[in-house]
Amino acid sequence: MGSLLNEIFIGLSLTSILLMIALGLAIIYGTMGVINLAHGQFVMVGAYIAWFLQSEYGFSIIVGLPLIFIAGGILGLLIERTIIRRLYQRPLDTILATWGIGIVLEQLVRQFLGSDSRYVGRPEFLEGNLIIAGVHMSYYRLFIIGFSIFILGATWYLLYRTEFGSKLRAVIQNKEISECYGVSSSRIYAMTFAYGAGLAAVAGALITPFVSVTPTMGTELVVDAFLVVIVGGVGSIAGTAASALMIGEATAWLSYWFNDTTGRILILLGVIVLIRFRPQGLFPDTVRR
Repeated sequence: MGSLLNEIFIGLSLTSILLMIALGLAIIYGTMGVINLAHGQFVMVGAYIAWFLQSEYGFSIIVGLPLIFIAGGILGLLIERTIIRRLYQRPLDTILATWGIGIVLEQLVRQFLGSDSRYVGRPEFLEGNLIIAGVHMSYYRLFIIGFSIFILGATWYLLYRTEFGSKLRAVIQNKEISECYGVSSSRIYAMTFAYGAGLAAVAGALITPFVSVTPTMGTELVVDAFLVVIVGGVGSIAGTAASALMIGEATAWLSYWFNDTTGRILILLGVIVLIRFRPQGLFPDTVRR
């Protein structure tokens, strides 16, 4: 029973990371129709900023989260304003452009920081475990779970309880009519892309105590995030949360009973079967055109 509960807890912490990465992907594609293949590099940038703040200034990950979110958002805003905005309604071009942007970001990191692995420690006040019923629950993992719930709630509030969210949903439903009422779709797109990039950077920072910080660290993570978005239904916040939970727990369980490689193969096979019989995902967003 102790092993069972431990795997459930590990699955929840993995779910939390996937959720924060996939939320940005789901919002960007659901609003703008852009398949952002550079999303994993935003995760990597957030991880490197966390490492830099800790190694140079002694900032813990928690203290640096606001700065990391802002830095990721600014990077996303610059990319959207200079490149992505010229490619709307051209899905193949956006795929190629974001793929190229990801390669450029990786090479810039290699050029200035090298390819050596970096490591980021956990905040001292989150060291240790909470033991309940034989389950060793890391304080840091508990923080990640709680923070992801906060991010999910904040994103829902932003989309459904603010003026920005109303304008965003209006643009999703009908861009042309929204612009006739004075809504700037260009500004909405820019802010949405920046928000998604900021979430990815924060997720990259939070995962650093578990993985090595390298230029390619975001690639594998973003593949899992794409699976979450596909399973949940593109643009659906509730679907993204539910599919992140399903895939996170399945990954933890299958890795426990088999191994990491076999677990990933089984999950991919499951996603392929799902796409075959339900291509719109489990929880499709009916708001999107």
